[in-house]
Amino acid sequence: MAGQIALPLPMRRADDPSRIVVGNANRAAVDALADPSQWPFATAILAGPPRSGKTLLARWAGRTDGVEVVDGADAADETALFHRWNRAQESGTALLLVTDRDPWDIALPDLRSRLGAALHLAIGVPDDDMVAALIEAHADARGLVLGEGALTYLVPRLERSFAGIEAVVTAIDRLTLERKAPPTLSVWRDALDAVQGAEQPRLL
Repeated sequence: MAGQIALPLPMRRADDPSRIVVGNANRAAVDALADPSQWPFATAILAGPPRSGKTLLARWAGRTDGVEVVDGADAADETALFHRWNRAQESGTALLLVTDRDPWDIALPDLRSRLGAALHLAIGVPDDDMVAALIEAHADARGLVLGEGALTYLVPRLERSFAGIEAVVTAIDRLTLERKAPPTLSVWRDALDAVQGAEQPRLL
């Protein structure tokens, strides 16, 4: 079953949940990030799809003393990143690199060889339990009461996409405000249609 862990992060934006949903897709990554002393060469690479919580997890890991985070590492200058890796090694600092690309195609041979030995962590596809927990987390962050039966209806119909799950909850919130009525079956259905397209089959 998916669960939630309280992370000591200063949440300010409305789209940042105060807790990270931990489930099948990210549990191994969360466990590994909790103990930087076990990272080979004090280096870890975290990859995952859009809106999967990579940045939030990296912020949590980066609060540990001696951990440096590079978000968007795959877009950084590779020579500069290589020198940054060297400085981290010399100072004894653990280095967490966050990337949208998996696999990450690194052109610079020296950087590729160094990072090839790092701990590679990937956020995968959420299962039904995690999808339900994500829906609840996004709704809670918006102060949105989804209504009885919402999870039973939405979970089997949602694409297994972190961005898609968030988009559907956002659509439910928008439709609820537009119609000035609590979300019911018609709102859930219209939100799914707006995000995924009418009659789109469930993607596993």
